[in-house]
Formats: sequence, structure tokens, C-alpha cells
Amino acid sequence: MLIAAVCLIGCGQPAAPPRTVPTVSAAAPPAELSQAPPVPTTRPPSTARRDISFDDIKLDMQKGDPFTRDLLPSRVTGLEQSRVRIRGYILPSFQQTGLTQFVLVRDNMECCFGPGALLHDCVVVRMVPGTTANFSIRPVAVTGTFRVQELRGPDGRHLAIYALDGEAVE
Repeated sequence: MLIAAVCLIGCGQPAAPPRTVPTVSAAAPPAELSQAPPVPTTRPPSTARRDISFDDIKLDMQKGDPFTRDLLPSRVTGLEQSRVRIRGYILPSFQQTGLTQFVLVRDNMECCFGPGALLHDCVVVRMVPGTTANFSIRPVAVTGTFRVQELRGPDGRHLAIYALDGEAVE
């Protein structure tokens, strides 16, 4: 049930007609991941873009270890509110096109909520209003504003700790 709650991210309808960001194909997530509002910060987002990888946001923790903010190294906290581009795979869901939210995972070999995966192996992407993405079985590059945003399941356990306000998916 936890996997279903996380792997199905909400696909809210944008107020303006969506501008589809081209990718190969698409899947959608449900409203359960829409529960966490953005965490306000005092630093405005940067306009310069930095290419990062999942290795750049990796934490020194083992599967099952509880997450606390003191686990975040300065290389991760330094990315907060930065404009980044990260490559990964869109976690499949029910919707194929017009995605307004999805989970970006490190690789397509295992779900980031399944055996062997860690919290830093996924990023919850919420596309900015007016943009959408399409599911692809190929790796994609997502550009947007990076945030550390804890997402917890109904049992209070962490499902994700990173979020991205997605501007474009290539």
C-alpha cells in the first residue's frame, strides 16, 4: 500500500492550458504526493543552471536508517533553491501524457520505494504551472529548482526527501 501511495503521484490540472514538454511517452502520479507544500526559503532561486547527478545528492545512510536533516551534507544543502538539471528515469504510473507530477528515479532497474533503494535515489518532480511532461522508458533530463522537501507516508515514514519544481523535461 505504501508503494501504491508513493508511486501514484497526483496529477492536478493546471489553470492555464499546459505547454507540453516533449519526451518519448508518459505516466501519471496521484494526489498523495501533493500533500507537502513547498518549504519557504529566504534565498531566491538562481537563474544559472547546474548539472547534477544522483551521486551529488547521495547521503551517508543505509536502507531503513531514519532520515534526519543533520544527514544532509553541505554539498546538498548548497543546492537548495538552485536551478539544476538532473538525469534519471520517470517512474511509470497510469498516465502517459500531460504529467504535472512524477517521481524521477536513479535507474529503471528497481522502484525507489522497493528493496535496495534509498531515499536519495528519487526526486519528486512537480512541473511548474503551464508545463507538463510525457512518460518515457528512456532516461530524461529534468531542469528545475531543487529543494529538500520531506514527504512522509500515512505511517509517518519518509517516502522522499528531495523535490524539484520542474521547468523542462528533455
